[in-house]
Amino acid sequence: MAEWTDTEIGVPVTSLMPDSDTTFADIDEARRTLEPVMHAIAGVVGDHCEIVLHDLSAGDLDHSVHAIVNGHVSGRSVGGPSTNLGVEVLRDPEADHNAFGYRGRTSDGRELISSSVYYRNPEGRIIAAFCINLDLTPMQTAANAISTLLPGVESSVSAVPHELVGPDVSSVLDDMISEAIAMVGKPAPGMSKADRIEVLRLLEARGAFHIKRAADKVSARLGVSRVTVYGYLDEVRRG
Repeated sequence: MAEWTDTEIGVPVTSLMPDSDTTFADIDEARRTLEPVMHAIAGVVGDHCEIVLHDLSAGDLDHSVHAIVNGHVSGRSVGGPSTNLGVEVLRDPEADHNAFGYRGRTSDGRELISSSVYYRNPEGRIIAAFCINLDLTPMQTAANAISTLLPGVESSVSAVPHELVGPDVSSVLDDMISEAIAMVGKPAPGMSKADRIEVLRLLEARGAFHIKRAADKVSARLGVSRVTVYGYLDEVRRG
């Protein structure tokens, strides 16, 4: 077994998880194996560490949370939603989506450091995601307190979040749209057609249109019709 060390939190954690090439017959078998590991990690790291097992076997991102420990970190519970990373898995299920030590953000703005491991069934289809989300607020609070006592010591600049964690898929989509608009660098009323197409290109690249009613939300945020959104999306997909 490999040892997982997160240098940012300074806590070495011995991983008891099966390797990611381990297969499970179904989500229930995955839960029987992984749920004790979830409690073991939470017991070592503390109640600011959320551990989630997502059921991706049915492709239902609105209700993918199959088991969760310390769900108060993201405000989710069993039956809760996936994140934008779940959307990306559906967009490209053949790829290796395992990721370690990436940045995330909750819907209320708290920063996370996260890792995700995906498990497949014997046929090779992704059926489960094992995710660890560490709320950095306690460490940041301590660092800020120290910085006031030590002039010249600056807190590290936050990275752009890779994962958006919200209480429902709709709020995750809202954040994805906001980030795409921010990357274009213009408010929606001042955008040209090329700017709006670029927003859709960014959203399409992240799999946003796998989320239900995505076109409705995008049209409302960009101030164009749903038909126009689909027209722009056709242009993006044609390349």
